[in-house]
Amino acid sequence: MKHNSNLAKRIEAGDFVLTAEFLPRASADNSSAGATISSMSNVTAVNVSDNPYGPVMSSLAGSVILRNAGVEPVYQIITRDRNRIAIQSDLLGAACLGIRNVLCLSGHHQALTGSPDSSNVYDIDSIQLIAAVRQMRDQGILLNGTKIEGDFPMFIGAVANPFMKPMELNVIRLKKKVEAGAEFIQTQAIFDVEGFKEWIEAAQKEGITEKAAIIAGILPFRSAVEAENKRDKYMDMSIPDQVIERMNSAGDEEAQRKEGISICVEVVKEIKGLDGVKGIHILSGGRESSISEVIAEAGL
Repeated sequence: MKHNSNLAKRIEAGDFVLTAEFLPRASADNSSAGATISSMSNVTAVNVSDNPYGPVMSSLAGSVILRNAGVEPVYQIITRDRNRIAIQSDLLGAACLGIRNVLCLSGHHQALTGSPDSSNVYDIDSIQLIAAVRQMRDQGILLNGTKIEGDFPMFIGAVANPFMKPMELNVIRLKKKVEAGAEFIQTQAIFDVEGFKEWIEAAQKEGITEKAAIIAGILPFRSAVEAENKRDKYMDMSIPDQVIERMNSAGDEEAQRKEGISICVEVVKEIKGLDGVKGIHILSGGRESSISEVIAEAGL
C-alpha cells in the first residue's frame, strides 16, 4: 500500500527527517498540547507518548489534537496496558480519525510508573504488535480474521535500544522487528556515540538499514541529578559517567540545563553523517520547549 503520511513520503524520498516527542499531561484540556505545537514547526512528525510514567491524556487524543492543529502525529501504542482486542480497536479508531503513523512498543513495566500497583497485560509483545498492524494494513483483516472495512494506511514504526548487550542478540531482535513489518526505527537516547556507531554498523551488515529508516534519539537533560536518576531507574538507558560529571561541573541549574542542550548538539553533529542514519528524534522528557532550542543550536 502506498503511504500517505508526510513522514513516510520524506523517508521514501531520501530526506533526512526530524521527529520530536510530546508527553501528554494528566489533563482533561488541550492547553498543554497547544503550548507544544508552537515549538514543533520545524519537525516532520511528533510522537505522542502512551502513558510512559502512569495515566495521562491518551496518546490517541493527543495525536488527534496535534493533527487538527496541522502537526503530523506518530501515535504511540504500548502492549502493557491493553489486550489485543483493545489494541486493534484503538488502531481502527486512529485510522478513522486520520492518524497515519504508529509506533509499536511494549512499554516500561508498571513498577517504573507512578502506578506500580496496576496490573500489566502484555497479551502480545511489540514484535507481535508490529505484525498485527502490518496484517491489518496489507491484508485488511484483524487477528481473528474479521475483514476491515475501508483502508488502514499505517506507516509502522518501532523502538530500538542500541546499547542492549550482547550485540548479537540486540541485532537479532531488531531484525525481527523489521521482518515483522517495522519501516522506521526510533532509538533510545544516545549519549555513548561510539557504542551507537558499533550498533549502526552491525545493523548495516545485516542489511537492516536498507529496509527500515533508523532515526537516532537524543534527550536534553536539565541537570546532572536528572541524568543520574534516569540512569539508576531505567536500566535500558546508557549514560556514561562523563556526561553526568560534565553537567555537574557546568555550574548552577541554568548552566546545567544549557550543558544538556550542548551535549545533545554535539551528539547530533557526530551521528548525523553516519551511513544508515536517516534522521534525528528529539525526546523531550516532558519539556517540549527545549526542542526548538536543540533544533536551532544543532542547525536542524
